Amino acid sequence: MACKLRNLCQYETNKLVRIQSVKLGTLKWTLNGVILMFICFMMLWNKEYQVYDMIMSSVTTKIKGVALSNIPDIGEVWDVLDYSGPSQGKNSFFVATNVIVTKNQKQGRCPEVPPWGLCQYDMDCEKGFSDQQSHGVQTGSCVKYDILRKTCEIAAWCPVESQRRPPRPALITSAENFTVLIKNNIRFPAFNYIRRNILPEMKDSDLKGCIYDRFTKPYCPVFRLGDIVHEAKENFSDMAVEGGVIGIQINWDCDLNRFFHSCLPKYSFRRLDEKESNQTLYPGLSFRFARYSTMNGVEQRTLFKVYGIRFDVMVFGKAGKFSIIQLIIYIGSTLSYYALTSVFIDWLIGTKCYSKEANQIYSEKKFESVYDQQECLLCISFVDEEQLRLVKKSQKKSLQETKPVILHRWKNNLTGKRLLMSIQQREQNMNPPIQTFQCSEMKADGGLTTEHSDLGTGTPLREMTRSGILQWCQCGCCHHSTSLHEQVCCRQSKGRCITTCSLFHLLVLSRSTLETALLYETPLTEQHENNQLRHEAYAHYIKWRFGEKTPMDAIPVIPSCCLWRIRDQYPSTDGKYSSLRVHKGHPF
Repeated sequence: MACKLRNLCQYETNKLVRIQSVKLGTLKWTLNGVILMFICFMMLWNKEYQVYDMIMSSVTTKIKGVALSNIPDIGEVWDVLDYSGPSQGKNSFFVATNVIVTKNQKQGRCPEVPPWGLCQYDMDCEKGFSDQQSHGVQTGSCVKYDILRKTCEIAAWCPVESQRRPPRPALITSAENFTVLIKNNIRFPAFNYIRRNILPEMKDSDLKGCIYDRFTKPYCPVFRLGDIVHEAKENFSDMAVEGGVIGIQINWDCDLNRFFHSCLPKYSFRRLDEKESNQTLYPGLSFRFARYSTMNGVEQRTLFKVYGIRFDVMVFGKAGKFSIIQLIIYIGSTLSYYALTSVFIDWLIGTKCYSKEANQIYSEKKFESVYDQQECLLCISFVDEEQLRLVKKSQKKSLQETKPVILHRWKNNLTGKRLLMSIQQREQNMNPPIQTFQCSEMKADGGLTTEHSDLGTGTPLREMTRSGILQWCQCGCCHHSTSLHEQVCCRQSKGRCITTCSLFHLLVLSRSTLETALLYETPLTEQHENNQLRHEAYAHYIKWRFGEKTPMDAIPVIPSCCLWRIRDQYPSTDGKYSSLRVHKGHPF
C-alpha cells in the first residue's frame, strides 16, 4: 500500500531534443512567427476576445401608397386596405400586384368547371359528392357546360371561378412605388442594451424625406418596394404577375466596448421562393377574398384571386463585449497550433530533404525503443565499416550474413582515446615494443595448420584445424562454431584481422592494463585469475568497439577471431567457456 502511495507522488515530463542547426532554427522561428500572426489576425478579425449575446427583436411595418387599376366594373383606386391583404404572420407584410375577378356570384346550381366533373350521363355524377378539387357539392345531374362537354351540376357560388392564368402585364404594377416603414426594436439581455433601427439622431423631418439607398442613405428605415426587389436582383414587373416572396434581412453586429462602440443595422435583400414558373408547381404567391353585397334581397359577392409579393423581415445579430476570461480561453486553445511547427520539422527531417546521417542521429536521440527478451537485438561492429549493425537472431543464417535491421553511426569515444594515450605511454616506459600477431594462412584445401604464438612472448597457442573454409570468416582467424549467432567475423569483407594490430594487444590483451582496471574495482585484490582477466578483456573490447552503451540497448557480439584470441591469451582451467546469452545483461 505504501509503495502504491509513493508511486502517486511522482512527476513525469517530456524529454526534449535540442538540434544545433541554423536552418532548422530559422525555419522554426519563421513558422512560429507565421502562426503568431495568424492567431493575432483571427483574434482581431473575429473578435475572439469578446463574450457575445444573441439578439432579441420585434418588427412592425407601415405601408403607404395608392394604386390605379384598369379592372372593368371594379374600382380603379386601390389603397392600403385593398392591396395589403390579410395578416401574413409575424414580421411579414403583403402587397397585391395582380388580380383575377369573378363578379356577381350567387348561391345556386351551375355546371362544374372542367377538367373536374366531366360526365355523359346522370349516373356518372354522385349526389352529395365533393373533394378538394371541387367548387361545390354535386347534385347528381349531368348538365351541359358548353357545346362539346358536359359536367356534373354542383350547388355552389355561381358562376364558378374560371381557371385561367393571371393577366400579363400585372394590373397593379404601380405598387412598385409604394413605400414601407420598418421599425425594428432589438435588445441584448446579457448587457441590458436596447436599440432600434430609427437612430437617435434622426428627426421626423428626416424620416419623411428619406428613402433607403445602399450608398447614400444606408440607415434610412423607409424602403421603396421597387428598390427592395431590385436589390434582390429581380425585376418587379415580372415578379408582379404571379407574385413571390422577398426576404429583408437586418443584421446587427454590435461592439459594445467603450472605445470601439458600434451598433448599426445592415440591410440586405434576397428572393426566397422559386421563381421559374415552368419548373415549379403552383409558382408565385396568391390568395382569395370576396366583397359581399345584397341585390333585391339576394346576397351576392365579387371574388378576387389576388397575386402579390410577401416581404419577410428577418433579424439577425449578436453583440460582443471584452472579456478577459474569453481572451485567456482563446489563447489557450490556440497554443496547440505551435505543435504544427514540430510536426512539420519532424516530417522534414524524416524525408530526403534532410541528410540521412542527421536523421539517424535525431531519431536516436528523440526515440527510445524497448524490446522484450524475445525480440532482443544484437549489435555487430565490423572494423572495415563506420556503422554499427543492429540485427535480429536468425535461425537459418549465420550472424555474419544476417541483414541489419538498423544501421547506427559509430561514435568516437573521447574518454577511451585519452585512456589509450595514457596506457600507451606507460607501456612504452615499462615494456619493449609490441610485436604484432600474425594469423595463419589458409591452405588451398581450406585447412589451417599454422601454430599461433603470443605477442612478444612466444607462448604456443591452441592449434586450430578445420577441413573446409569458413564461408562467413573474412580475416582467416575465426574458429568454427555450431551456434549461428557466434558465426561472425571482425570484418565485412576480406582483409587484415583486428587481432593483428598493436592496439588490440594494448587495449584488450595487455595484462598490466587489465590488472589495473580490476584493481580499480577491487583495490584489495592483488592477484587475479585468468577468468577475471578474460572477462575484463571482453569488457574492454566492447567499450572500445561499441562504446559505453549500445544503441537501443542491443547486446554486443564479440567476433569469433577476437573472442578466441582472448581465450587463448587467458585460457580457462577446465577448457570450458560459456557461449553468448541472447538476452539483456552481460553477453558472456
